[in-house]
Amino acid sequence: MARDRKRQQDTDLQERVVYIHRVSKTVKGGRRMSLVALVAVGDGKGNVGLGMGKSAEVPLAIQKGIEDAKKNMFKVPVTEHGTIPHTVEGHYGAGRVLIKPAIEGTGVIAGGPVRPLFELAGITNVLSKSLGTNNAMNIIKAAAEGLKELSSPEQAAERRGMTVGEMFCGKEN
Repeated sequence: MARDRKRQQDTDLQERVVYIHRVSKTVKGGRRMSLVALVAVGDGKGNVGLGMGKSAEVPLAIQKGIEDAKKNMFKVPVTEHGTIPHTVEGHYGAGRVLIKPAIEGTGVIAGGPVRPLFELAGITNVLSKSLGTNNAMNIIKAAAEGLKELSSPEQAAERRGMTVGEMFCGKEN
């Protein structure tokens, strides 16, 4: 029964290759070429994951990246307007990404590697800015770290020992 549920979750997932990069290793006989694929996986309902796969062939690298992304999935709180609850800045290595909520109809305003991550998470209205590096790996991992730091209003209220109404409107006498 749990296996059937797992298969159904896997069929709901969409995959997107963020980038494929060729790398080489110098060995005794010359250079050995291989490929690195960075893949984002998500269900469009707040669950998203990132994975990286390495192989000598493109399809194999992508498949390994998809498997890694499924293992590294996390939940993102998305509001009913398709945006994030609050502003956050994610850091990874030299990469920094500022992510801000946006009003309905804004769309996904994000640079190259970060866009598929937001789209697969189900975020439809967001503003983001890459600060620091232009390395796609560091940028998307910084964005993922920022999304992991987000908390929904319900989680914040529970952490403070209040209700959501008390948190936003103050205590009523």
